[in-house]
Amino acid sequence: MRSGMRRSPEVSPRRLSDISPQLRQLKYLVVDESIKEDLKSSRSVEDINSASIEERILRITGYYGYQPWNAVYKREDRPRENVVGTADGQAMVGGAGVESGAGRQRLRCCVRVTAVQVRKAIWGVAMVMCVCSSWAGSTQLAKLTFKKYDAPFTLTWFATTWNCLFFPLYYIGHLCKSPERQTPKQRFRECCRFFGDDGLTAKVFFTKVAPFGLLWILTNYLYLQALRKINSTDVSALFCCNKAFVFLLSWIVLRDRFMGVRIVAAILAIAGIVMLTYADGFHSHSVIGITLVVASASASALYKVLFKLVLGSAKFGEAALFLTIVGGANFIFMSFVPVLLYFTHVEYFTSFADLPWACMCGVAALLLAFNILVNFGIAITYPTLISLGIVLSVPVNAMVDLYTCDIHFNTVRLIAVCIICLGFLMLLLPEDWDQCLIELGTKLRKREQPAEPADGGNSSGLNWTRRARTSMSTFTH
Repeated sequence: MRSGMRRSPEVSPRRLSDISPQLRQLKYLVVDESIKEDLKSSRSVEDINSASIEERILRITGYYGYQPWNAVYKREDRPRENVVGTADGQAMVGGAGVESGAGRQRLRCCVRVTAVQVRKAIWGVAMVMCVCSSWAGSTQLAKLTFKKYDAPFTLTWFATTWNCLFFPLYYIGHLCKSPERQTPKQRFRECCRFFGDDGLTAKVFFTKVAPFGLLWILTNYLYLQALRKINSTDVSALFCCNKAFVFLLSWIVLRDRFMGVRIVAAILAIAGIVMLTYADGFHSHSVIGITLVVASASASALYKVLFKLVLGSAKFGEAALFLTIVGGANFIFMSFVPVLLYFTHVEYFTSFADLPWACMCGVAALLLAFNILVNFGIAITYPTLISLGIVLSVPVNAMVDLYTCDIHFNTVRLIAVCIICLGFLMLLLPEDWDQCLIELGTKLRKREQPAEPADGGNSSGLNWTRRARTSMSTFTH
C-alpha cells in the first residue's frame, strides 16, 4: 500500500485478540431489568448473556445501527428484516407487521379521502339545487314584479343595495368557523389589504371599485330589461353565453391557454343566439330583447375578466368586502337615478304602499343568495357543480313558462336552447380533459386484454422461488 493511502493509527481497526482482557470481563456482564424492558422494544429481545463475545461488542459499539439504552427507539423504527418476538412467544417477521400497519394506514387514508369526496359531492348536489332554484326563482319573480311595477332600474338599484349584507354575513361565518376571532375593525383592515398597501383610499375607490360597480349595475339592468321583452327561458339560455365570452376575452386579454373545445363551445353559443333570433322570425320586439341579454352577458364577462386583470384573485373575506363596498356605493351615489326616473314618470308609482314590496324583496333576497352561493360555494364543493346549477335553470324556466303559456316551443327554439346549453357544458371541461380520455382508454384496453403467463405453468414456480428467496434473505440478517 502506498504511503499516501496509509490510515492513521488511531482509527485503524484492531483485532479482537488485542483486547482479550476486556473481552473476558464481558462474560460476566449482567443486564439490569429496566434495560431488558427497553430491549423488548429494540432490535432484538435475545438475552445479551447468551450472545457471543463478538455479538456483544458489535451491539454495544452500535454496529447494528441501534442503541438499546435509548428508550425513544420504538418498534416502528426497526428495520423490516428483523425478527421480533410476540407476547405469546411466537415469532413473526417485523417487515410483515410494518407492512400490515402501513396497509391499514393507507386503507384509513383512502377511506378518509373517499368520505371527503362523498361529502363534497353531497354538498355539491345541494349546491346545484340551491343555485338553480335561486337563479330561476329570481328570474321568474322579477318577471312577475314587472306586471305590477314596471321599473327595471329601480329594482336593479334596490337589489344591488342588498350587497351591503355580504361582509356582515361573512363576519358571522368567520366568528363561527375561525379559531382566531377578530373584531370587525381588525377583519376589515385585514381585508382592505386586497386593494393595496394603503388600503381603501379615494383613488383606489374611483379607479378600481367604481368601474366594477357600474358594470355590476349594467349587467343586472340589461338582464331585467330583456325580461320585459322576451320570455325567461330565452333570457336564461342566452345569459349562459357569458361563459363563452369570458373564455374569448381571457384568451385575448389575459393570454390564457388556447383550447379547441372551448372555441367550438363559443361557436355553438353564437349559433344558438342566431337560431333563437330566427325562431321568432326576426321581429323587432324579440331582436331587441335578445340584444339586451347578449349585452348583459358581455358586461358580465367583461366584469369577470377585468376583475382578474386589475385585482387578481380574492379570498372570501376580500370578495365579501368588495361586494359590500359595491352595494354601499350604489346606495350612496346611484340613489338619485330612481328619484329622477320617478319625477320624469319613466318609472312612476302612486304611493309606497302600492309598491310590490314582497316581490321586490324576494328578488333581492334570491339574487343575494345566488351571489353568495356562486362566490363562496367553492369552499364546500366543486366549482363545476356550481356552474352546472346555472345551466339547469334553463329547463326549470322552460317548465314554468310552459305552464304559464308564456312560450311556444318550436323545433328551432329547442335546438337553439340545447346548442347553447351544450356549449356551456363544454366550457366546463378541464384543461387536461383530452389526456384524461386517453388514460381512461388505455386502462380500459388493458383490462380487456387477458393476462398471459410468460412461461406457461412454470411461471408460478418462478414467482414462488423469488418470494422464497426474498424471505430467506430477510431471515439471514
